[in-house]
Amino acid sequence: MGTDRSVARWAAVVVNYCSGPLLVDGVEALLSDDSAGAVDVVVVDNGSDDGSIDALRARRPEVTVIRPGVNLGYARAANLGIAATRAPIVAVFNPDTLLRAGSAVRVLDAFAADEHIAIVGPKITNPDGTIYPSARRAPGGVAAVGHAILGGIRPTNRYTAAYRQTDRDPAVAREVDWVSGAALWFRREALDRVGGWDERYFLFLEDVDVAAAVRAAGWTVRYEPDAEVVHVVGTSRAEAPTKSIVAHHRSAYQYAEKWWTGPRRAALPLVGGFLAVRAALIVGASTIGRRGRTARPAPSRNSVADRVA
Repeated sequence: MGTDRSVARWAAVVVNYCSGPLLVDGVEALLSDDSAGAVDVVVVDNGSDDGSIDALRARRPEVTVIRPGVNLGYARAANLGIAATRAPIVAVFNPDTLLRAGSAVRVLDAFAADEHIAIVGPKITNPDGTIYPSARRAPGGVAAVGHAILGGIRPTNRYTAAYRQTDRDPAVAREVDWVSGAALWFRREALDRVGGWDERYFLFLEDVDVAAAVRAAGWTVRYEPDAEVVHVVGTSRAEAPTKSIVAHHRSAYQYAEKWWTGPRRAALPLVGGFLAVRAALIVGASTIGRRGRTARPAPSRNSVADRVA
């Protein structure tokens, strides 16, 4: 039997796209964390053809799966899954994430302690145990621009450190501008107030945008390191790296066009040109890099799952 949606304290929506066996691992990790009670899990599949949904149904037939039959994009799929849940707190997860047991109650406690919190993001670690800088400053400032220019050339530059907040203690909870969309918990009331995720973003920056929306509406975004998620970054988009790079830069321009006001709008043509050149350079470097190295096998289920055991 599935979780009773009328009593679940929180729900989790997993947006899947060709994530292979990692989808089952991710759903199992969600269901295993009963620290905040049973979770209502909904999986929205964006047109996968890799057997990941069949494997999930074989392992967990009680989990609700929504299959629109096409790739709706991340934001639209997230909204579709959220609409299928009822809990006052609802999370959205990438399929290649693993929730560490005991994290859910930490997040719900954070929401309960401050009624102004709209979004909570956990500490995110890589499969090797290193910390991924998931709490960041909003794009558009000097730090973000400096990071865009220098981040790929000299990752230790001061702008990247400021933008990614690597100069802050990752063990300390704090209010931030935005947190990584790999794993986000929302207060449903706040998300409803801003109209959900902006579906004009197909992929990338939808997490930055929704954080900007809730902050503009008077809510806050919190980084909560007592909750933890392991993220195998980029497993689904690895199959189409060029499209992902282009989509990322297109979304960056879309964000600037939406949120930049006043005199800054005069700089939008320059921003568009810069992003187009940057995307072309990264695509070129990525293509050369792929040609020069041997393809690596995808992570096995156990190699990642064992990290959070």
